[in-house]
Amino acid sequence: AVAGAGPGIGMDSCVVPLRHGGLSLVQTTDFFYPLVEDPYMMGRIACANVLSDLYAMGITECDNMLMLLSVSQKMSEEEREKIMPLMVRGFRDAAEQGGTSVTGGHTVINPWLIIGGVATSVCQPNEFIIDSEHFVSVDDILFLFQPEKWNKIKLVVSKEDVELAYQEAMFSMAMLNRTAARLMHTFNAHAATDITGFGILGHAQNLAKQQRSEVSFVIHNLPIIAKMAAVSKASGCFGLLQGTSAETSGGLLICLPREQAARFCAEIKSPKYGEGHQAWIIGIVEKGNQTARIIDKPRIIEVMPRGATLHQDNSNTSPEPAL
Repeated sequence: AVAGAGPGIGMDSCVVPLRHGGLSLVQTTDFFYPLVEDPYMMGRIACANVLSDLYAMGITECDNMLMLLSVSQKMSEEEREKIMPLMVRGFRDAAEQGGTSVTGGHTVINPWLIIGGVATSVCQPNEFIIDSEHFVSVDDILFLFQPEKWNKIKLVVSKEDVELAYQEAMFSMAMLNRTAARLMHTFNAHAATDITGFGILGHAQNLAKQQRSEVSFVIHNLPIIAKMAAVSKASGCFGLLQGTSAETSGGLLICLPREQAARFCAEIKSPKYGEGHQAWIIGIVEKGNQTARIIDKPRIIEVMPRGATLHQDNSNTSPEPAL
């Protein structure tokens, strides 16, 4: 995402005041290399991630989407004819689910296969949430996806566990954050960002830096797909427990008033939204100097993959020691 005349650099979308009627143009762009085996799902994931930057600002209506597509010159003609239409269809289907459509874009041929897009919304001031108008306050609640290495990993996880985790990650990445964006208005969210390439800690730090008040974010709980914390420890990779693991199309990190937090968690899981949304209270806002940190021994919330059976504690409670 790029910065514009509204939020500063590091925010999810640019906000550009228009010449007419007190409206603003909100726009974001992003692109991705393939990260799942299913071309259709890759298209959906790419679209979901582009739209997520709008949703992180509480914007639920996207007026237009463009698709950015790079076709690899290393692909055979048969591969191109099978793979590219599936990616395009996945992107378009996700856009339709988000209440918008793809009206154009740009396609090039180069060594890399890339898919991404541009999302645009024309908004009135009450349609988006940024820190210049909704201040994060102390006591707000923070919310929230090689053979030698396998020899270490297989000691703590089975191939079936890995397959279930992969399917859960793919499902999660393809899910739109639109419902969460709607509920940000219902429950008076103060600020938000989506979790992508800098990991949960990196984006929390970025959001904290944007605040005008003397606050800091403290993360006590880390929701992680079941058994993947053990995989991260065994492999020594990803920085998952340190909050630096890069994500694509992750969830929204939202700052809510304390009295609204549990209600938000309960509402987003309501069957009326029908997509398996989940939310967790992961930390608090306290007085500080625009920083974010994870406590030394955060509580790991093991998120059960669909189809798995695992005893876990999914209680949406705030971290008592920090209150």
